[in-house]
Amino acid sequence: MSLKKTALWLALFALIVKLSGFVRESILAYKFGVSHQTDGYLLAFSFITLVIAMIAGGFNNVFLPLYVKNRQNNPERTDRTASAIMNITFLLFILVSFLGCFFAPWFVPLIYGDMKEATAETAISVTQFFFVFMSFIALTSILDSYLQGRRIFVPSQVAKLLQTVFGVSFALLFAEQWGIASLAYGFIAGTIAGIFVQFYYLFKTDYRWKPVLSGDKEFQHSFLVLLAPAILSSVVGQINVFVNKRFASGLGEEGPVTYLNNAQLLSSIPHTIYATTIAVIIFTLLAEQINDRRRFQNTFFSGMQISLLTLAPIAAGLWVVGEEALSFIFERGKFTAEDTHNTYVALVYYLPTIVTQGMQYIVAKALYAQGKTKTVFRISVVTIALNALLNWLFIGPLGYPGLALTTSIVSLYYLTTCTIFVYKDFDKSEPARLIGLILRTAVVTAFMSVPLYFMRPFIEELYSLWQLAILVPAGVILYVLGLFLFYKEGFRTLLSLLKRNKGALS
Repeated sequence: MSLKKTALWLALFALIVKLSGFVRESILAYKFGVSHQTDGYLLAFSFITLVIAMIAGGFNNVFLPLYVKNRQNNPERTDRTASAIMNITFLLFILVSFLGCFFAPWFVPLIYGDMKEATAETAISVTQFFFVFMSFIALTSILDSYLQGRRIFVPSQVAKLLQTVFGVSFALLFAEQWGIASLAYGFIAGTIAGIFVQFYYLFKTDYRWKPVLSGDKEFQHSFLVLLAPAILSSVVGQINVFVNKRFASGLGEEGPVTYLNNAQLLSSIPHTIYATTIAVIIFTLLAEQINDRRRFQNTFFSGMQISLLTLAPIAAGLWVVGEEALSFIFERGKFTAEDTHNTYVALVYYLPTIVTQGMQYIVAKALYAQGKTKTVFRISVVTIALNALLNWLFIGPLGYPGLALTTSIVSLYYLTTCTIFVYKDFDKSEPARLIGLILRTAVVTAFMSVPLYFMRPFIEELYSLWQLAILVPAGVILYVLGLFLFYKEGFRTLLSLLKRNKGALS
């Protein structure tokens, strides 16, 4: 399958995965509302996202370039080494599972501070259950890296979809018997089913798993040297999430963790889809083109261009229609109109991350492809101190929305600093090219969003779905017109993508 056709299928699957995630959150809101129990589950799930960040981020960023490079010279030895790395990582996480399950009653209250009793009880019990199966959660992310190395992208999206489908199914079927833990049980069942799917497609290639713990010494040495800073860099974001949730749970109110979670879920859709489609393919290309400077620069710019052209209008659009979107998704059952508004307040502060985190995937992966793992680590560590400082400054005057604002500021710092280091090795004309892209995109986005803002009061009495049905198509038309008038190169780029996708689909 060509990369163009793969990108289309990845986009479709990523969209389905994200939409199914909203179904899961809607079921969560419908069944359990905004409660201490819901907050406790979301706190426990943070440990899952930590492991996924470690493997999908840190592990993948080091493993993929090394795997692609070494497999070109010696495929058999490289696959043996890949098996050894997988086996060692899986065994290591068995130890992590045991320690996490045993010590959860101690470290969960330590991390999240002064939780309400109901929140703490749910957070501890669900955390213990997740840690029992942490090896399988790590394994599915490892297999994702191995499949990417062979340009096989779709099965990993299927695996993610199964996690959500099983979670929703278990919640609908067993919520009365198992309570909110039914979501956790379903997530793990889906994870195990997804592993079988990934292994099936991996074995359809010439890959064969081997029960070994050692392989190519040079590969393993390079991998270990780069792994520690890469993992630490990847978990810095999750550490910041832990810090944010620590501040939110310390407010002593019912709901801040849930409001922030739901707002971040909506704001994460665009850049997550981008990260699992275009960014994955571009990272593979960057890893393959590291020795061709001109192609590397052009691929990097293409990634930045596509991310800005697609994500900037979405961020601006959610500023206009975000409350209606949240109302349509969550406002039913125990989730009230007041909860919707409180979530929208947090969403507004999260909106810059739609653009910054989308571009961040390209910038950070370019640095990893350049071998600048330590640079990424140093930049990432600074964000921990910056995040904690800003949380402390903003939570008093702004409350929980201040935590969302902190996330946006930290994301902007990370993107800006990493971009500076990427461009140090580029031609001197490249920074001006990027600045021109940013300015043109800003003009086109303003051309779209300002009319939408003034249209909204005339239809605010309509049901949220009908408001979205009017404003979203209007926004698309205005944005395309703005591209045609103010940024013809961007217009041709998006038109080319649409033509390629149409051809791939046929």
